[in-house]
Amino acid sequence: MADLRFATAPMSEALTRGIRVEVLSQHSPENSRPAQGEWVFQYTVRITNQSAETVQLVSRHWIITDALEQVEEVRGPGVVGEQPTLAPGEGFQYSSWCPLKTPTGMMHGTYQMVSASGGKFDIEIAPFALKARYTIQ
Repeated sequence: MADLRFATAPMSEALTRGIRVEVLSQHSPENSRPAQGEWVFQYTVRITNQSAETVQLVSRHWIITDALEQVEEVRGPGVVGEQPTLAPGEGFQYSSWCPLKTPTGMMHGTYQMVSASGGKFDIEIAPFALKARYTIQ
């Protein structure tokens, strides 16, 4: 696992068993309330099946760390209410959001996939930074 202290870019990319996961995050100032200690970040994920087998995303596991090293784990079925099936060469993109109690933080995690043959495996979501604009760290 990568040292999370070095996840300084608001983007990441990982390739696991032929499944590519790319993430881009950005601060959402219109939804943030810094005076109340809440910074909101939007992130967009693109999952591309570069393998030779059809796969389905069945669940997610996010690990979210704020600047005070407070860790929250989020687990659940699918993403944004879907459990997409991806044939070879197909992709799926979605956007979601994450609130933090600090202006910086990071996220990483895994998606659990099921192959057409029934095998389950996890794919990596590489660490990416959450940074409010004008934040120096």
